[in-house]
Amino acid sequence: MTDFQTFYQLGLEHILDKNGYDHIIFVIALCALYQAEDWKRVLVLVTAFTFGHSITLALSTFSIVNIDSDLVEYLIPITIFITAFFNLFTKPDGHRISIRNYLFAGFFGLIHGLGFSNYLKSLLGKDESIVTQLFAFNVGLEVGQLIIVAVLLAAGFLVTGIAGVSQRDWKMVISSAVAGIALVLIIESNYL
Repeated sequence: MTDFQTFYQLGLEHILDKNGYDHIIFVIALCALYQAEDWKRVLVLVTAFTFGHSITLALSTFSIVNIDSDLVEYLIPITIFITAFFNLFTKPDGHRISIRNYLFAGFFGLIHGLGFSNYLKSLLGKDESIVTQLFAFNVGLEVGQLIIVAVLLAAGFLVTGIAGVSQRDWKMVISSAVAGIALVLIIESNYL
C-alpha cells in the first residue's frame, strides 16, 4: 500500500469511526437543514469543514500551532452543540442559512482539525515530506463525510419525501438528538 493509500484510508476511517462519532454527529448537524435537492450546497458545506480541518491539522502537524489537547476535546462538542442549537431556531431561508453554515463549517473545522493532529504527528514521525500524507488524509476525510451526507440526505428523503414527515420536524428531531449527545460529551469532558 502506498503512503497516499495509507493516509487516505486513515482519513476515511477517522471520519467514519463509530468510536470517534463526534465528527459524524457534527456533519449530521451541519446537514440537518438540507434536503436531497440541496446536495450541491451540502457539498460546499462539507468541503468548507474539510478546508478548515485541513488548515489547523497542517499547522499543528508542522508544530506551527500548539493548543492544549484537553481544551480541543472540550471545544469540539461545543461546536457540535452550537450548530445543532442554531438549527432548532433556523427557518428555511436558503441563502442566509448557507452563508452562516459555511462559516460555522469552516471555523469549526479549524477546531476539529486540532483534535486529530497529535495522533497524526505520531504516525508521521519526523518525515519532512508530509504534504502528500496530509493531502491523502484530507481526501479520505472528505470522502467519508460525503458518505455520511449521502446516508443522511437519503434518510431525510425517505422520512420527509415518502413518509410525509415535515422538513421542520425532521430538522427538529435530528438537531435535538445531536444537541443532546453534544451536551453529554461536554459534561463528560471534565475540562472545567
